[in-house]
Amino acid sequence: MNDLDLRVAELAREMLVTVAMLAGPMLIVGLVVGVAISVFQALTSVQEQTLSLIPKMIAVLGVALLLLVPALGILRDYTLRIFEQLHSFGLS
Repeated sequence: MNDLDLRVAELAREMLVTVAMLAGPMLIVGLVVGVAISVFQALTSVQEQTLSLIPKMIAVLGVALLLLVPALGILRDYTLRIFEQLHSFGLS
């Protein structure tokens, strides 16, 4: 592999790590709330579809709003790293 291939692979790795850092907390909260609601439904024999959907939506939205500022900082830093490396790809 040449140097350009290694840089592209490194950028792809950084992109996947950034996506995992941004989406991970929301996905984990959605999973935990979904499991808790499913256990509640199994214990009470209540099988209402909206009972699981609405709390998950509210929880994920709350986490997204709570982590909005740090997420924007992570995206800003990643974008700056990409722009700093544009000259190495001949795109500046």
